[in-house]
Amino acid sequence: MNLIIETRDLVKRYGKFTAVNSLSLEVPTGSIYGFVGPNGAGKTTTMRMLTTLTRPTSGQAWVAGHSVTEEPRAVRRSIGYMPDEFGVYDDMRVWEYLDFFAACYDIPENERKRLIEDLLELVDLTHRREDMVDKLSRGMKQRLSLARTLAHDPMVLILDEPASGLDPRARVEIRELLVELARMGKTIFFSSHILADVAEICTHIGIVEAGEMVVQGSMEEIVQLASHREIMVTVRDNEVAEQVQSLIAGTPDVIEVVILEQRGGRSRVRIDFSGDDDGVAAINQKLHAAGIQVLGFNEEIKDLERRFMELTKGIVT
Repeated sequence: MNLIIETRDLVKRYGKFTAVNSLSLEVPTGSIYGFVGPNGAGKTTTMRMLTTLTRPTSGQAWVAGHSVTEEPRAVRRSIGYMPDEFGVYDDMRVWEYLDFFAACYDIPENERKRLIEDLLELVDLTHRREDMVDKLSRGMKQRLSLARTLAHDPMVLILDEPASGLDPRARVEIRELLVELARMGKTIFFSSHILADVAEICTHIGIVEAGEMVVQGSMEEIVQLASHREIMVTVRDNEVAEQVQSLIAGTPDVIEVVILEQRGGRSRVRIDFSGDDDGVAAINQKLHAAGIQVLGFNEEIKDLERRFMELTKGIVT
């Protein structure tokens, strides 16, 4: 796997407080990587180290093949960083804001006009180019800030809570823009505590808690992680449900069989199961072989939020 961001045992301490503790990240090239965790989990501190704004206490980190401690200038040329605060540039027009940052990246003046028009078109702000920055909505400011990170055509975008504080429509617009940037070949590394945003667009995810990496991998791998699977069996009434419970309770890899309250005159039985797909099929066959009339048999698919709660359960914050 070709990695564009990698850390090994990254640590950041402030006095006796450890903000990031032996964190190891692996962000594949071309991925949309969601860095997920509650407030105070160490997400922003990690990003500040990756962007060379904060020096690690110990450990190593590389971005686009460059060490963040030994080659900070090369790292900065490779990244576009969007912090969680917009900044204090309210006395500028929208196009002036982008022109200012393009000049900071040493882009020649005769190239900047075309660049600004392209960036404004990309983030759908062409119609606001003459507006003062302080007159923009928060969603527009986020899109403008994202446009600014693209001025020098970086390989990697590191975005700290890009959808934080946005209304639902603006969040959707930001998500769509990130997907479009990934299609253009950018690697997107963004932090969030909004699991819906992560589940919607990410190819990979890392869950961090109290400065430590809980788990990371592709979205498919993370969603499949769980302590057990849940099989729901619907039958005619509680008497039949009790038969299911008695029959299945001793089956290998069955953790627990629970009769749930009735719905619509029918009874449901939850089977907590730690086995594989063949084991699920065997349970279904066992019910039919016993002559039990099964009205419904399905596995409950857990969403990312439920996985997150399972994976972080019991971790000290």
